[in-house]
Amino acid sequence: MTALDQPTASAPLDLPGWRHAYSGKVRDLYVPAAPAADAATPDLDAASRVLVVASDRVSAFDHVLEPGIPGKGVLLTTLSLWWFGQLAGIPNHLLADAANTETSDRADTAVTHGADGIPAAVAGRAMLCKTLDMFPIECVVRGYLTGSGWKQYQVSQTVCGLPLPAGLQNGDRLPEPIYTPAWKAPMGEHDENISFERTVELVGADVAAELRRLSLEIFRRASVIAEKSGVILADTKFEFGADRATGEITLADEVLTSDSSRYWDAALWQTGTTPEQRMSSFDKQIVRDWLSAHWDQTGTPPALPEDIIERTAARYRELLTRLAGTDASA
Repeated sequence: MTALDQPTASAPLDLPGWRHAYSGKVRDLYVPAAPAADAATPDLDAASRVLVVASDRVSAFDHVLEPGIPGKGVLLTTLSLWWFGQLAGIPNHLLADAANTETSDRADTAVTHGADGIPAAVAGRAMLCKTLDMFPIECVVRGYLTGSGWKQYQVSQTVCGLPLPAGLQNGDRLPEPIYTPAWKAPMGEHDENISFERTVELVGADVAAELRRLSLEIFRRASVIAEKSGVILADTKFEFGADRATGEITLADEVLTSDSSRYWDAALWQTGTTPEQRMSSFDKQIVRDWLSAHWDQTGTPPALPEDIIERTAARYRELLTRLAGTDASA
């Protein structure tokens, strides 16, 4: 399936004061529209701010699936804003005005309207952000052995080329979190695990080192916060860009959501006797597992059944309640 064949689940929205600029697998980007009809609207490269709208689309194995998960965009945006507020000292892409002014200590946010704020049509599932020069790296951090890492370990006792101790089992905690970057592929193509040396070639030695340092620091801080709520952060991925005015490396996109991370129930991880019990998830692993059992990853993915959609949404809601103490659907 090519990028052109990928379903998008919904057409771009008509948002007053904004123009659609780009759609990824699950997020849509809008830039400020030109104030005059005869004026040119800036694209992402020229715009100073961008409206990042989280849709209800869900993706797995680099494909957008049908149908979406109702309310997912609100749940993930609420969680992202909460996490940005927990990460004091880490520069992020949120603008300090309009609807993002209260993210430092609240999981919900005030909403304003018009070109300088968040339109009512996307309230709750949009973030007002400054545009960045994005690095083509997905900064993956793994604290536990699972997923593709477990498959690699069984063959070579390594994960993305990094050697690990013998005798680890699926779902085991690693001695230390490991940084395993990936090259961010265009939509419709598969992301590619790369070595740290390859990231140096792509972004330079200083930037590569700082991306690794920031990723590991954020992961460690977030892991401590999650554990206080009885939740394990098993792995996650971050994206960063350079501030166009200062060059500062800045945390962007979603952060530590159920889409970009694996979260497990800490109590069940301690007491479970099978990998399935130990890795009881609050993320889209439910979707991945169902898809793996019903699709060979060729051709068009099958439609998700209603019970898988409902179970995934319920786990997303539970994670948000555990971590942030709020229910976005309330």
